[in-house]
Amino acid sequence: MPHEAVIKPKIAISACLMGAEVRFNGGHKQSQLCSRTLVDYFDFVPVCPEVAIGLGIPREPIRLVGNPERPDAVGTVRQDLNVTRPLADYGQQMAEELDDICGYIFMQKSPSCGLERVKVYDHNSVPQDGGGRGIYARAFCERHPDLPVEEDGRLNDPVLRENFLTRVFAYAAWQPLRRQGLTRRDLIHFHSRYKYLLMAHNPVQYKALGNLLGNMGKADPDELGTRYFSALMAALKKCATRRTHTNVLQHLSGYLKRAINAEDKQEVQHLIGQYRLGIVPLVVPLTLLKHHLRLHPDPYLAQQVYLQPHPENLSLRNAI
Repeated sequence: MPHEAVIKPKIAISACLMGAEVRFNGGHKQSQLCSRTLVDYFDFVPVCPEVAIGLGIPREPIRLVGNPERPDAVGTVRQDLNVTRPLADYGQQMAEELDDICGYIFMQKSPSCGLERVKVYDHNSVPQDGGGRGIYARAFCERHPDLPVEEDGRLNDPVLRENFLTRVFAYAAWQPLRRQGLTRRDLIHFHSRYKYLLMAHNPVQYKALGNLLGNMGKADPDELGTRYFSALMAALKKCATRRTHTNVLQHLSGYLKRAINAEDKQEVQHLIGQYRLGIVPLVVPLTLLKHHLRLHPDPYLAQQVYLQPHPENLSLRNAI
């Protein structure tokens, strides 16, 4: 199935993950996944908020102190060094400037960029339970609640990696529709293409979003589209499971029941069963189904994003 993206989606990324020597100690945290593998499929926009607000290289490290919900970013040596406001302001500034990105990969555990579980100390220098979110990351994400975001370390998990990049490409597919002005037809067509992907990620929201569009009446498409897309991105954030993928595979195989012979049906069911039991990865039954669909094309299935939500050469479904 041809992939819809014509140009590379843009992803903002903590600059140190691309090998830039911008960390407090003058080093980097280069991600081989991002800088060597994903770079062929995305245009990365490196950002280092600490350097951007004027902190030097090398520099005194900062840490989060106070209320984990709204901590301050202060120096670890000079207590009078407080960069909370500059980091938050820069986060808001970049949220305005980076209006064409389709995702953001943040440096984990960073007091400026960490998304979760960043150490937050009380005023006696004792780490508090749970941690918090980096100052810059919080300010940025508050302005872009639907944007796919992830930390570099979590991308080492194949399920989380596939989930994040699936959301990035979905976000990229929506942007041209949003910019040109949504119509009811756009909404129905977009949703019809994402039905099976939604079914795999969140069956409950799959039904809810179908009902939302089914009852749109005379609602303003742009207003409804905003609600729809927010709900879609929230639904896709839930990782698909072997059980939900198996359900979708069974639905897809149903379209072939009159087109293929009994022996081929048995092979399809065998591979779906092996996938359900964890014996083979998702790519195995999917490859066979796509083979049969090429021989027996179905216009409705041909448009389904589920069959190829990201470039095949990324091999994201080979490990899930």
